[in-house]
Amino acid sequence: MSNRMWGGRFATGPDAIMEEINASIDFDQRLWRQDIRGSLAHAAMLGETGILTREDVTAIRDGLKSVEGEIEAGSFTFSRALEDIHMNVESRLKDLIGPAAGRLHTARSRNDQVATDMRLWVRDTLDQLDGQVADLQLALAEKAETYAGAVMPGFTHLQSAQPVTFGHHMLAYVEMLARDRSRLRDARERLNECPLGAAALAGTSFPIDRHMTAQVLGFARPTANSLDSVSDRDFVLETLSAASICAMHLSRLAEEIVLWATPQFGFVKLSDKFSTGSSIMPQKRNPDAAELVRGKTGRVFGALQALLTMMKGLPLTYSKDMQEDKEGTFDAVQTLSLCLAAMAGMVRDMAPDLKVMKKAAGMGYAIATDLADWLVRVLKMPFRDAHHVTGRLVGIASAKGVGLEKLSLAEMQAVEPKITDAVFAVLGVEQSVKSRVSYGGTAPANVKRQAKRWLKQLAKERQ
Repeated sequence: MSNRMWGGRFATGPDAIMEEINASIDFDQRLWRQDIRGSLAHAAMLGETGILTREDVTAIRDGLKSVEGEIEAGSFTFSRALEDIHMNVESRLKDLIGPAAGRLHTARSRNDQVATDMRLWVRDTLDQLDGQVADLQLALAEKAETYAGAVMPGFTHLQSAQPVTFGHHMLAYVEMLARDRSRLRDARERLNECPLGAAALAGTSFPIDRHMTAQVLGFARPTANSLDSVSDRDFVLETLSAASICAMHLSRLAEEIVLWATPQFGFVKLSDKFSTGSSIMPQKRNPDAAELVRGKTGRVFGALQALLTMMKGLPLTYSKDMQEDKEGTFDAVQTLSLCLAAMAGMVRDMAPDLKVMKKAAGMGYAIATDLADWLVRVLKMPFRDAHHVTGRLVGIASAKGVGLEKLSLAEMQAVEPKITDAVFAVLGVEQSVKSRVSYGGTAPANVKRQAKRWLKQLAKERQ
């Protein structure tokens, strides 16, 4: 039996293996909302332009609403023999309203139909992800305000560098996520053109109104080139690219939580809600949620790489290869959404250990730069000379196994005679962070202001 949707040219039906490799309904059925929205807009336009009678348009509209109700209720039966969501919806529509259903496909193709469905789905998805990223920003900004003055080590090369505050560290991720939101919104703006009406690849001879369908579906405008309309998947690639960068940021934070939660660091504690135990070691508290966020990042990256690889060799216009844009995209978006939710929960849940962090902030001679800065600021010493003097003092302190602040004034003056006891005022982690008053620095007053600014901005967005 030939395929009832396109079987006029074919005498027999597809081989079972052909049906298996060709069918996409198992995954593209999630586009059903967008497919029905697009069909309703297309039908309305066909009626307004006189291409279809008002009776046909009414029947199609009522039929599509019935199909929508069946899918929402879970009573709709999806058929693999009908290949995809478009044919499944149209076939059921024909069952409900008869021959008028066949007129719905006038002046369109599955090529522009699926391109429209995917743009609608990706646009909806970008709005959802933007809201989730904003929620994580809120969780981080709230933590930043609470712990604006909580001293912790700042690292380079994972070695103690200079003291910072926990609030400042949280705000670093707020800034990263702000860039993620900017990329998501930028991708949304660029995709917001409607391919419907480009038909298979060359447009149509029917007097359609593409501006009407674009407006009804909330697009800014119709796409300008029919060939590009059906062959473009840049909007998916941009979304996956933005998602990959966002996932990378989440993975970095997840890695820090994993480290911080170890007994060796002991900077934060996660509650039972975001920890698991061991089947053999009763003492274990594993930060599995953070580890899974870190691990799932690869799935998001993989989807981007797979789509780039698939698209790189395709001539214009549509090829069935492009059916492979969906599964990876659906999985990547779902994965990122889950990771965002998990990370927001962990951030709100984790409790920093202020004493442990403060003690660690003074390790590794993290206040050495403060000493060098004092030599420059007070003794007017060239920084390179100050760096050298400080390095010698660090060496002496290290040999004695003490901190810089534990050296005597005499020991310091043996290296640089001009040093006075005023230097001890800067040799402390709290003094260090308070001194970092430059814009964007870790001074608690700075952090408090930045946290309040972000909280105000995020609250305004929610109004």
